[in-house]
Amino acid sequence: MSRHPKQGPNGAGDGPATHPLRFGYGTNGLADLRLDDALALLADLGYDGVGLTLDHMHLDPLADDLAARTRRLARRLDTLGLGVTVETGARYVLDPRRKHGPSLLDPDPQDRARRTGLLLRAVDVAAELGAHAVHCFSGVTPGGTDEDTAWKRLAEALAPVLDAAATAGVPLAVEPEPGHLLATVADFHTLRGALGDPEHLGLTLDIGHCQCLEPLPPADCVRAAAPWLRHVQIEDMRRGVHEHLPFGDGEIDFPPVLEALAATGYQGLTVVELPRHSHAGPHYAERSLPFLRRAAPAPPPRTNRSGEPSATH
Repeated sequence: MSRHPKQGPNGAGDGPATHPLRFGYGTNGLADLRLDDALALLADLGYDGVGLTLDHMHLDPLADDLAARTRRLARRLDTLGLGVTVETGARYVLDPRRKHGPSLLDPDPQDRARRTGLLLRAVDVAAELGAHAVHCFSGVTPGGTDEDTAWKRLAEALAPVLDAAATAGVPLAVEPEPGHLLATVADFHTLRGALGDPEHLGLTLDIGHCQCLEPLPPADCVRAAAPWLRHVQIEDMRRGVHEHLPFGDGEIDFPPVLEALAATGYQGLTVVELPRHSHAGPHYAERSLPFLRRAAPAPPPRTNRSGEPSATH
């Protein structure tokens, strides 16, 4: 049975935002730590949750004992009070020679099926953990493959994953990734239309990617994406350069972005995404949360039953 919390259409409750934004840190930026050490670190630093990348060094999605390990992890997350989203962007988890291979777009149907199988396992893991979403991406279009064929392959490969997500009650959140077939928010809508706008198909919005290549500024991207928003990744970035940077090293003005995000009512995790800084992961995890809290809008004042501001002590 799914432990997924009931949410509204954009990862929020049924009304406007009444809680501060919830911040997490991705385990792909803590790859040199044992998973339990990484979780304890994030809890100690005050994070609300974790973006869990299924990979061999943490929670191996191909391990024979995956179900038992996932149950233990669910108990540990509950003990630490951490929310979770399940991410599937491990570089070499399926193929030791091809980064992110095989993809949902590969010419070989058996290879595409391997990627689909990984996503099906991710849905099972997410349901057991009570995750707020399962993240995925399209992959790069193989050479010699025309665009219509690539979109058809993507839709067909995701169909069984969406069926499983609907059964589990866990949204599938597809991420526009620079250089991939599905690279922009507009491309997400192409996929949504091809699949008939299924309820459990949502969007992962990476704020850095918005700065990198979207036509709208990041805050406007958030507002435009709000109805489909299921997961958010965040880092700094420069225009035209797909390089995930620590906060303050890029060009993004974060207060307007986080204000826009809070205004959507989004209550899923906003996960720091610094996979290439894993060599100093604890340092960047410690630095990132205070930065985000300073940039985020203040939560609304608490009120008493009569609707008046509560007294503070």
